[in-house]
Amino acid sequence: MKGEAMLQLDNQLCFPLYAASRMVTKLYQPLLEKLGITYPQYLILLVLWENDELSVNEIGKKLMLETNTLTPLLKRMEVKGIVKRTRSKSDERRVIVKLADKGDALKQSALCIPLELLEGMTNQFPLERVGRLRDDLNALLKALSQ
Repeated sequence: MKGEAMLQLDNQLCFPLYAASRMVTKLYQPLLEKLGITYPQYLILLVLWENDELSVNEIGKKLMLETNTLTPLLKRMEVKGIVKRTRSKSDERRVIVKLADKGDALKQSALCIPLELLEGMTNQFPLERVGRLRDDLNALLKALSQ
């Protein structure tokens, strides 16, 4: 590919990644609305369900988000009673995030979300391809973050 063809939208890597991300997020929206959470809040919960009691920085590293993006999300989640935020006793600069009872209980309600999402896609995009795509995207993320 040379010259002006390099600037055609169909020849870009960024656009299909961007558009697919937006469309997948849109598919999650009605499933998450039933739980009363947003997609970014769901991502935070996924991290905390895996490892409860993490610092804001640790959550940010896992989600590739900056603290200034996470803090307002976490504050809203705290107001909803989903998480608790406390200052670390050993270092007051560190904020520790822990699931509240409501956040812990949401895990049971969220168990069906991945399957419901995949059921809507697998007719046109088989499960094996979904797994390969996820693996390829994870490899791309790893390469880009180095």
